[in-house]
Amino acid sequence: MIDGKTVLAIIPARGGSKGVPRKNIRDVAGKPLIAWTIEAANQSLLVDRVVVSTDDQEIADTAVRWGAEVPFLRPIELAQDSTPGILPVIHMLTEILPHYDLVVLLQPTSPLRSVEDIDGAIALMVRHQARACVSVVEPDKSPYWMYSLSSSMEMIPLLKGDYACRQDIPPVYALNGAVYVAESEWLQKTQAFVTQETIGYIMPKERSIDIDTETDLALSNFVLSGGLK
Repeated sequence: MIDGKTVLAIIPARGGSKGVPRKNIRDVAGKPLIAWTIEAANQSLLVDRVVVSTDDQEIADTAVRWGAEVPFLRPIELAQDSTPGILPVIHMLTEILPHYDLVVLLQPTSPLRSVEDIDGAIALMVRHQARACVSVVEPDKSPYWMYSLSSSMEMIPLLKGDYACRQDIPPVYALNGAVYVAESEWLQKTQAFVTQETIGYIMPKERSIDIDTETDLALSNFVLSGGLK
């Protein structure tokens, strides 16, 4: 709870995954991948309840063992490859009781996200009286140095600006998928975390790995096993 507002954390974890099969319960540094997110959410000083949205009984059983609630299984129609990511969140907000003032979406594919990131994003949103807040990271390659190619293979700058060195480039940020926070009622109306009313919470690159491939999984395993110490 923060400033009298109750906070629900939702961890989405469907059973199907083509890029990394069964990734949500794959072993990462001695724990199922989803356990890293459950533990961080449970350590939060602001989150009141941690629930997992899944269509898969094995994932549900794993989530419960690691300290999350699975109040019900997600309908199969909300667990397809084509299902927009916002729909399972809206489903949980609609079905769960009691109702919560704020919702935090924590994807299990961001195992390096810390409890400080979770609480930091929530506190930033409340402090700025914003409707929503999402975590972002400064990308390795700036779009100011990116190009498209014409039909004759000519280089066309993606963005306007003539910058000779990196220090002169305006800072830009990309979603890193780690933390999404919003007012519950507002989210159910907008059906989107990112609008013109959303603010950004900056995270460092070393905590912004988003697992989408086997390489990402191996890198996360290396880092969480203390490989960079």
